[in-house]
Amino acid sequence: MTDDAFGRGGGDGAAGGTGPAGRPTRVLVADDQTVVREGIVMLLGLLPGIEVVGAAADGEEAVRLVARHEPDVVLMDLRMPRCDGVEATRRIRAEHPGTEVVILTTYADDESLFPALQAGARGYLTKDAGGEEIARAVADVRSGAAGLSPQIQRRLLERLSASTTEELAPELAPERATERATERRPHALPSSLPDGLTTREAEVLALIAEGLSNAEIAGRLFVSPATVKTHINNLFAKTAVRDRAQAVTYAFRHGIARPPA
Repeated sequence: MTDDAFGRGGGDGAAGGTGPAGRPTRVLVADDQTVVREGIVMLLGLLPGIEVVGAAADGEEAVRLVARHEPDVVLMDLRMPRCDGVEATRRIRAEHPGTEVVILTTYADDESLFPALQAGARGYLTKDAGGEEIARAVADVRSGAAGLSPQIQRRLLERLSASTTEELAPELAPERATERATERRPHALPSSLPDGLTTREAEVLALIAEGLSNAEIAGRLFVSPATVKTHINNLFAKTAVRDRAQAVTYAFRHGIARPPA
C-alpha cells in the first residue's frame, strides 16, 4: 500500500503535535519494506493528532509524494532502492523547506547517523522506538526542536566530546596526545588505494592486519559491528580475497598495513 487511502489519527489529543489551529500533523512514511511501512502507517493511524497522508516505497517516490501532499513531517527509512533516505532527505529539505524529516531506521552507526543529519534531518530514531517515542519526535520537529532518541543523543555527545578532546590534543602531554591521535587515525594509508577500496574499507583492512576482531575494529572506528561486517564483505569482494589471512597478505603487499618488525 502506497500513497492514498489512509485513516486519520483519532481524537484531539496532542500526542502527535497538533498545529497552532489544532490541525493534525500531516505525516508521510517512506520505507521499502511493505510489512514495515504498513505497520508504521497503522501505528500512526492510532495516534491522536497525526494524519497519514501517504506512504512511499523508496526515496524517489517520497520526494514525489512530498511535492503532492506537502506533509509537515516525513518518517524516512535510510536503506532504500533507487534513492536512499539521505539523498531523499537532502532533496526534500532543499525543495520543500516546510517539511521536516525524521529518520526511522534500523541503523544507529556513525556512517548512517551523521550523513542523515547533515542532509537536513531534524530527528533520528531506530525502529525499536515505540509509538509514544515516534509521536514525540514528530511533535518535536514540527515545533522546531530536534527529535532524537536517547541513544542518538548519547552518540552525538560522545562524538562531540571526542572532537573536543582532539582539538585540545596539542595541550596534552606529548605522549598522550600522540596516543589519542593514533587511536583516532591509526594508519597512514597510501594516497591511492587499489581495487576501488574506500578510505574506510582500507582502515578496516589495516585493522584486520593488526589482528583486531570485528568488535575491536568497531570500537576503534566508533561504528557498529554490523557496519564493520559490511565493510569486510565489500573489501573482500573488491580484492578477491577469501579469508582474513589473505586479506592481511593483501594489506601488506599494497602498503595498507606494515608487516611486524
